[in-house]
Amino acid sequence: MLLLFLWPLFVLAQTKVDTIVVYSPSMKKTLKAAVTLPSDYTNSNKKFPVVYLLHGGSGAFNDWHQKVTEKELVNRMADDYNLIIVTPGVGPASYYYDSPIMDTVRYETYIISELIPFIDKNYRTLAKKESRAITGLSMGGHGAITLSAKHPDLFVAAGSMSGVMNIDTRLWKVQEDFRNLRVQGQKAMLGDINYDGPIFNPYTAVGMVDRMKTNGLALIIDCGVEDFLIETNRQIHQLLVANGTPHEYIERPGAHTWQYWTEALPVHLFFFNKYLKRD
Repeated sequence: MLLLFLWPLFVLAQTKVDTIVVYSPSMKKTLKAAVTLPSDYTNSNKKFPVVYLLHGGSGAFNDWHQKVTEKELVNRMADDYNLIIVTPGVGPASYYYDSPIMDTVRYETYIISELIPFIDKNYRTLAKKESRAITGLSMGGHGAITLSAKHPDLFVAAGSMSGVMNIDTRLWKVQEDFRNLRVQGQKAMLGDINYDGPIFNPYTAVGMVDRMKTNGLALIIDCGVEDFLIETNRQIHQLLVANGTPHEYIERPGAHTWQYWTEALPVHLFFFNKYLKRD
């Protein structure tokens, strides 16, 4: 059974943000999420499209509200596009997948089979793929791309901002101590897995490119040229070009920062708005 407790997190004009606490039967624990409702939600009986907006590694459900460099950006996006935005919280380095060896890491099951049905049950959503999109930053970009690739029946569009498009840390421009920390974390959750192409492992976004081709989702991928993950983004872009998958790919000045993601979010919402259906 899923439990819901609501209390105001932020209020901007009539825009409302609920903090919800959801029980995950698959992991036997509760997790928080923020649900941003447009002003029109309280002024009508309409149903609304939903965008799931994922946080990065070691992040939290309220990062997108507290860390953006433009105050109350998520609230404004919900109002500008008249939709619901959900920002769920997950484990610190869980990548939004189900671990084959750890019962406490079942975040694909949580997002797909527990959180989305919960949101559709408790809010006036347009509960269909044509009205649902997903994106995120860094680890959340990995989650958005992989979840949408594996569950195309749930999303019409997906995106990634500075995403970990390949969890193979050999492509990351980072210090060795950070690289080793991430490698050990991945081994703890996944065991020994193959990172090398052309057949990549199923726990990384580049391993999903064949599914992306057949799924037909609208895709947007962007990354700053100073970002330590830029090579993983160039890799997935090249693979998608090679297999003929339509997608929008953006490189622009910027690094792995909240300034970059604050500027990227409106671009993603503008892109999604072309595909999200409204009754």
